[in-house]
Amino acid sequence: MAETLAQVFLDTVKNYPKPDFMRFKKEGQYQPISTEEFGRRVRNFCLGMRDLGLGRGDRIIILSENRPEWVICDLANLCLGASTVPIYTSLVAEQIKYIINDSDAKAVIVSNEEQWKKVESIRPALAKVRHFITLMEQEQAPEGVLTASKVMERGEKLAAADPGLFESLARAIQPEDEASLIYTSGTTGVPKGVILTHSNFLSNVKTVSEIIEFSDKDTVLSFLPLSHVLERMVTFTYIYKGCYICYAESIETVAENLLEIQPNIMVSVPRVFEKIYARVMDTVLSGSTLKKRIFFWALKVGKEYGRKKLNREPISGGLQRKRNLAHKLVFSKILEKTGGRVRFFVSGGAPLSKDIAEFFYALGLVILEGYGLTETSPVISVNTFDNIRLGTVGKPIPGVEVKIAPDGEILTKGPHVMKAYYKKEAETREAFEGGWFHTGDIGHLDEDGFLVITDRKKDIIVTAGGKNIAPQPIENIVKTNPYISNAVVIGDRRRFVCALVVPNFEKLEEYAKSSGIAFTNRTDLVRNSAVANFIRAEIERATPNLASYEKVKRVILLDRDFEIEKDEITPTLKVKRNIIEQRYKARIDALYEEEKNSG
Repeated sequence: MAETLAQVFLDTVKNYPKPDFMRFKKEGQYQPISTEEFGRRVRNFCLGMRDLGLGRGDRIIILSENRPEWVICDLANLCLGASTVPIYTSLVAEQIKYIINDSDAKAVIVSNEEQWKKVESIRPALAKVRHFITLMEQEQAPEGVLTASKVMERGEKLAAADPGLFESLARAIQPEDEASLIYTSGTTGVPKGVILTHSNFLSNVKTVSEIIEFSDKDTVLSFLPLSHVLERMVTFTYIYKGCYICYAESIETVAENLLEIQPNIMVSVPRVFEKIYARVMDTVLSGSTLKKRIFFWALKVGKEYGRKKLNREPISGGLQRKRNLAHKLVFSKILEKTGGRVRFFVSGGAPLSKDIAEFFYALGLVILEGYGLTETSPVISVNTFDNIRLGTVGKPIPGVEVKIAPDGEILTKGPHVMKAYYKKEAETREAFEGGWFHTGDIGHLDEDGFLVITDRKKDIIVTAGGKNIAPQPIENIVKTNPYISNAVVIGDRRRFVCALVVPNFEKLEEYAKSSGIAFTNRTDLVRNSAVANFIRAEIERATPNLASYEKVKRVILLDRDFEIEKDEITPTLKVKRNIIEQRYKARIDALYEEEKNSG
């Protein structure tokens, strides 16, 4: 039984020979990479890096989009005894410089010209980096920058001279060796480097694959950034179980790639499910009265069927017949757009709205929602087919302990928890206060042991009236409205709650035209009081079950979405509330002042 990720790689190459172990899109066609070829490239890159003087304990940056080479370089590093430091391709040069220097990286691997330009602009400030390597072809590579293929050529020569060297290096890796230094997305400050060991990752890989079925017959579509700890861990799981791994070209092409690949499994963040839901509802609501009637009948049947199935109640023959008809008339057409072979989706990285989880379950598409952090490798809890409760993030996985602190913070302990924050002793001590890792999230365990996340501890709003409000659940409900693309709820130390809203401009412009509202551009549109009243009414309609103090009383409409480049959201699309509130402070203050004066 493998005890390190290097051993997982060696076992997979031996046990799962496939002509198309990985597939990637090139020149409009999906191209295969066999298990044998994959293994050869990992070996050659690993030995080539050794030939360059890199080895155990060295940190190596990967700055690349998802592609087979990302995983090949990662596993080569791990078999060498080095540690991979992933960087999101959406980060700007200054953010990249911070991570490269803070991590003390010795080598930087970049994918393409766009990423190289960022690195080149900061190159004089990267004193500790000894090697710059690109995944570009030789003819496109910048002068003086090594290509990955040249590194592999060096490795191939070394392998020919010493055939047993690679395996002896890989087998020398120990479970407690550092596998990765991953920088947190920094919603509340400077990113921190999280040290994760081989055993951290592997504890998650083994446990998750025991409670959720992954097999060598499954085809998976990978599109979440491999820089994200969740996609990285599930990739190790796919390799461990010998799944067929296919790469989406980009997040924009996922819909098209789903049809081409017809995957059985896909891991995603809630934003993708929110978009699919909004698109389906938009299509339905713009259809004929008859089509709407059929859809909402089918959805009602699907929800009743789903509820009985979840509660393990008997399903009558009449309900089964209705469900079969609903599938034929409605659900099958939606499921076809996912390729038609999905066994399940996994959702993580942020809370998934219960309404959206119930919607997909009614269609017959199971979303297994889980929870974790970079610091926990990442999975703490997850729903499974045997134990599923929508609106929760499942039960803690075997071997992982969870308890709730008196203030509601979720604490955890187990083999999944990181070694430390790199070069941050005070933060490490604080995170492990009392011997448990403090997640910074607020939640509770229900009567059956399912974990429910309420919000981030730092995000909880305390109104001027002393009421505690969790903004994320409100935002998740609001974002299911077809006219709303994004929302941030505001109200800390204020008399009532308001929201910064990014409209779905395509839908809003249609509404404005049909309602005779004149506008020349988006700024014009969002400053119109009739439009603001309409959006507020839509929010009111979407949130009938909120307590009066949780309800959104006023809205500020924005003419653009939040951007990574402007430091408003993280690469995983989490909102940096403190930045947003500061950026729009004048408008927020003016709104509350206006309300006070009118009151």
